[in-house]
Formats: sequence, structure tokens, C-alpha cells
Amino acid sequence: MLKKVDIYTDGACSNNPGAGGWAAVLFYKGKQKEISGGEEETTNNRMELMGVIKGLEALSEKCEVTIYSDSAYTVNAFCKNWLNIWIKNGFKTSQKKDVANKDLWLRLYELTKKQNVNFVKVKGHSDNEYNNLCDELARAEIKKILKN
Repeated sequence: MLKKVDIYTDGACSNNPGAGGWAAVLFYKGKQKEISGGEEETTNNRMELMGVIKGLEALSEKCEVTIYSDSAYTVNAFCKNWLNIWIKNGFKTSQKKDVANKDLWLRLYELTKKQNVNFVKVKGHSDNEYNNLCDELARAEIKKILKN
């Protein structure tokens, strides 16, 4: 029986591109773990992906994972099968353009093969306590970068 883990994620960016932050809050058996980080020059989509990547990388064994994200970009890539289509098409869009963030998509794809992952889209900046917490953590990372 696999352990059930819930992971809430978010990413944020100042001036897109600009300083960015990501966050993930993991839940297992009533315990909560918060992780976050940032980059000096990035985009909001990269930070959304990093939140999910870092959340999955924090797991030490195979689990039944539910990812909660307000990023349609991230959730739809899995729920609408975009990622598998991109892989099949050599990371080209339907307009034959390069898919952005290929490096992170490949990293995330490899991580999802190691876990049983379900993606759930949540409404951002609303009444979801843990999505709001992730947003606060990601924005705090941006503030740290901008202070330096």
C-alpha cells in the first residue's frame, strides 16, 4: 500500500521575466512540510513547474501523490495529455514551435514516472488556505532575492 501524500504548489515572478519564487507544502498523515526557493532571472511558468518538481523530489519513496496547483499551464499538460503529445512531437507545439521550458518538463516527466501522481487544478488567490500559503512562501523568496 502506497503512502498518500498531498502537495500544494505555487510559483510567482516579479516582472516576468525577473526574480521568481516557488513553493510546495507537503502533507502526510497530518504532518506538514514547507519548502521554497527562488531564482534571480526566471518566469512565472518556470517557477510553477519548479514548485511541483521540488515537491516531488522531496519524496523518498514511491507514493500516491495528489498535486494541487493553480497553474493551468502545469495541470493541463498532464490532465489534457499535452506533455505526452509534446514528447511524441519532439517538443514541438501544434504550430511547430519549440515548447518552452523543455528542460523542466523532462525533469517533471521523469519524476511523475516514479510516483502515482494525480493533478488537481485549484483556483488561485481565493479561499484555498494552502494555495495561499504557497503563494506567500513563493513571494517571500522573491523579496529575499530583490533585497540582495
